Amino acid sequence: MISSTDIQEILEDYDRLKLRIGMTASHSALDICDGAIEEGFPTVAYCQKGREKTYSEYYRTRRNSSGRVTRGMVDKAIVLDSFNDVMEPNFQQQMRDRNVVYVPNRSFTSYSPIESIENDFRVPMFGSRNMLRMEERTEEQDYYWILDKAGLPYPESIDNPEDIDCLVIVKLHHAQKKLERGFFTCSSHDEYVEKSESLLKEGIIDQESLDGARIERYVIGPVFNLNFFYSPLEEEMPKLELLGVDWRFESSLDGHVRLPAPQQLTMPAHQQIPEMTVVGHNTATIRESLLESAFELGEKFIDASKEHYDPGIIGPFCLQTCIDKDMNYYIYDVAPRLGGGTNVHVNVGHPYGNATWRKPMSSGRRIAMEIRRAVEQDRLDEVLT
Repeated sequence: MISSTDIQEILEDYDRLKLRIGMTASHSALDICDGAIEEGFPTVAYCQKGREKTYSEYYRTRRNSSGRVTRGMVDKAIVLDSFNDVMEPNFQQQMRDRNVVYVPNRSFTSYSPIESIENDFRVPMFGSRNMLRMEERTEEQDYYWILDKAGLPYPESIDNPEDIDCLVIVKLHHAQKKLERGFFTCSSHDEYVEKSESLLKEGIIDQESLDGARIERYVIGPVFNLNFFYSPLEEEMPKLELLGVDWRFESSLDGHVRLPAPQQLTMPAHQQIPEMTVVGHNTATIRESLLESAFELGEKFIDASKEHYDPGIIGPFCLQTCIDKDMNYYIYDVAPRLGGGTNVHVNVGHPYGNATWRKPMSSGRRIAMEIRRAVEQDRLDEVLT
C-alpha cells in the first residue's frame, strides 16, 4: 500500500494553488467535474477511446476572457486506448506534473486492478485508498465484514441453496457484461435450480460465479442509497453529512414491472427472468422520522472504518439500503467512495446537502470544497491518500 509518507513527498512537488481535479471518465465523473468547476478547480477527464465524446465535446468547458466558465464542466479530456492506461508510470508522471488530485469512482476500481491502485498508482487520491478493496465480494474482508464489525444491519445470508425457504436474491457477476450483475431472485430450491439453469444456458451467468454467489434473504421494501460525506477537517459542526439520497432504474426489471402480470406470464422463456442492470438514477427524500436512524448508520460505519482501516473513511461514501414494512434499514451494499447515483445532484445539489450548506451542494462540489479547505488550512495530507 502506498503510504501517507509517499503521498506527502509527492505533494511537496505540487503547486497547491494550481491543483486539477482528475477522474476516470465514467460512472459519476460529471458530478465530480461539475462540483470542481463550481469551486474553481480545472478538471481533467481520463477517457477511453470510443467513449470520449460525452466529455471531449458535449460537456467540454468554454471560458470567457477572464477565465470564468460559461458552459460545460470538462476542461481537458485525455483519450486513452484503455482506462487502465492511467497506470503507466510515464502517464502518472504527466498527472503529477499537472498537479492532478484523482477522485476515485467505481469505474476506476473496475477497469484497473485493485492491487495496482493500492501499490502502483502514485498520484494523490481524494478519499480512502485502503478501503476500496472492500467492494469486492470475493475478499475475506469485504463490506459485509465491516458491516458485521460495525454492528450494522444487513440481509441474512443463506449458505446452501437447499435451505432457501423464502424470497432470496442471488448475487453474482454477469458472464457477458463485465461490470454488470447477473442477480436473480427465487423463493425455493426448485426455483433456484430452474432459474440458474436457464441463466446458465443463456450465458448470462457462469458456473464459477454461481458457485461463489452470495444468497441472501430479500428485504421487501424501497431502495434508498444514502450518500454521506465525512470531513476530517471539520472542527465546529458535525463531521458527518447526509448530502443526498437516490434510487435506481434497473433494466430489464423496471420494464417487467410495467407490464400486467398476464403479459409477463406469456413471455418466452428467455425474457421471463429480468436482469438488474443499473441504467439510471432518481433523487429521493426519506421521511424525517427515519433520518436520525440514517445518521446512526453512517456514524457506526465511520467508527468501524477508523478501527479497522486507519485513518478510516475520508470524504464520500454510500450505504445502499432497503427499508422494510417496520421501517428497519438493511444495508445491502457499500461504496467506500463516491456513489454511482450522485449525478442526480449535478448543478442543483440535493435537498439535504443544500439545506446543510445553504447553497446548491452536490457530492462533487462537496469533494472540491474539502480539497479547497485542505489547501487553505495546509491539511491536504489529511484528505489525500
